[in-house]
Amino acid sequence: MMTVTDLSRHSGVTAHAVRYYSRIGLLKPGRNPENGYRVFDRTDISRLRFIRQAQSLGFTLEEVAEILEESGMGSSPCPKVREILHRRIEENRRKLEELTNLQERMEHALVHWAKMPDGMPDGHSICHLIESE
Repeated sequence: MMTVTDLSRHSGVTAHAVRYYSRIGLLKPGRNPENGYRVFDRTDISRLRFIRQAQSLGFTLEEVAEILEESGMGSSPCPKVREILHRRIEENRRKLEELTNLQERMEHALVHWAKMPDGMPDGHSICHLIESE
């Protein structure tokens, strides 16, 4: 049996994260009857590694909880994992396109503004650079 600190050391996850994952139900520690401290076993190391690997692939903690729940019921979570990742890839593509468009607008604005003098607010204009776009 391991304490929060022991589990943290063995898994490379901070003690704060171990406590947080326990609080939101991703880890289900037992209790030491003598002092009431949370206690973990070796399976929690694997579970923590799974959580971190899932996060590194972009899964939210809520999605990780769904995956763990499905697995805990004896069902394969793999179809759900594929569906989530497919959806996330499409979202990322849209965000990348939006960021690329924003980057182009920003670069265009800087080129345009390089030829313009600085202006002073006059009650009608706040920043003529932005207002000129």
